[in-house]
Amino acid sequence: MTTDSRNDQRGTHPRHALEPLLNSAVRFSVAAALSRVDKAEFAFVRDLVEVTDSTLSKQVAALEEAGLVAVQKGRVGRRPRTWLTLTDEGRAVYERHLAALRAIADGVAP
Repeated sequence: MTTDSRNDQRGTHPRHALEPLLNSAVRFSVAAALSRVDKAEFAFVRDLVEVTDSTLSKQVAALEEAGLVAVQKGRVGRRPRTWLTLTDEGRAVYERHLAALRAIADGVAP
């Protein structure tokens, strides 16, 4: 195989559609949890993903910085609350990432 033919194949394997940010199991789990709801309370996601507040906070910050997750702070009664939402872009990125994983698992050839 020549270098040119290898370069022609670059980008055809489904792995090239994977979002590097979602290669983290925690970030992928957060996106998966948020993909099923309009918004979720921080504590709910923390418990669902089984991580500490600190871990979730760091991972959500990375997703927020990339524009994949929106964070909204407010109060319920006197208690502060934080809600997480997968943005439209985040939902599209998650769906592409998930489709790429399925294509890889199904053995889809380039």
